[in-house]
Amino acid sequence: MYIVRVQKGIDLSRFILEEERRYPLASGTLSRILISIENATKIISSHIRKAGLVDVLGKVGRINVQGEEVQKLDELANNWLVEHLASTGDFFAVASEEMEKAFFPVNGSDGKYVISLDPLDGSSNVDVNISVGTIFSIHKRISDDDASFLQEGRKQVAAGYVIYGSSTMLVYSTGNGVNGFTLDPAVGSFILSHPNIKLPERGKIYAFNESNYKRWSNGIRRYVDTVKEKGYTLRYVASMIADVHRTLLKGGIFAYPADNVNKNGKIRILYEANPLGFLIEQAGGIASNGNSSILDVKPESLHQRTPIFMGSKADMEELLAILKEG
Repeated sequence: MYIVRVQKGIDLSRFILEEERRYPLASGTLSRILISIENATKIISSHIRKAGLVDVLGKVGRINVQGEEVQKLDELANNWLVEHLASTGDFFAVASEEMEKAFFPVNGSDGKYVISLDPLDGSSNVDVNISVGTIFSIHKRISDDDASFLQEGRKQVAAGYVIYGSSTMLVYSTGNGVNGFTLDPAVGSFILSHPNIKLPERGKIYAFNESNYKRWSNGIRRYVDTVKEKGYTLRYVASMIADVHRTLLKGGIFAYPADNVNKNGKIRILYEANPLGFLIEQAGGIASNGNSSILDVKPESLHQRTPIFMGSKADMEELLAILKEG
């Protein structure tokens, strides 16, 4: 009998292959995909480490499909990831927050998967040395067009992120829990450092952009007032990947609600809400749009936005109860 034991200190490639052995009928494609993501994000990590020393900071002078000014590192990270992953032949299509349309690689015509990417979440913070990250979401191919991307988040076969901060960490799940790996620059490998991550049942931190307080619904304001009275601490980085990473490890709640200016919310379902929500739920938390699990929402377009609330189970249950009251 083959016994799986998550062993702290093993490298990511070996961990992926050990996981594959649990499934005798596995083709190995998903393992190759995860290793390709590992290799591509090492390149991004290397360039971010040299930001300020090489010409990768600042804007490129154009607006992306999201209506945001494109940073140089946005464009570089997008190009590195799309070219690297498309060249594997394992992806039928690649969608990116930075691209208006999905890309269908010629050598991916027989690919079994599609991948959605936020190449560099929080990129405007690179100039001031705040943590940024790469987020990825993988679905099985179900069609020959964009419909493969427009599946519920619960149907993701894998999701994760790489956060570039004081250390570089890769955190991912294939539906069997969440594990985190820290890049050891001395050997060039991601090493298992955070096995079987579980959110605390309750936290003491709330991450809301309180500058929007007057624009929120009464329910959101009431919840924030409640946690402040309980002595919760406000921690808001304004880099979603950093705020969610902290929430995943320490508990509490992260939210970016809709308001009277952004009536549909600001967070992208495909590139941010679904993959990060998948990790939060795999770690024992809850991820919601305020009405239902974000993972049960079927996207209607590649760049659809949503309100988002995610975090520790007890904190989220209290929030959702208040929102239900109106």
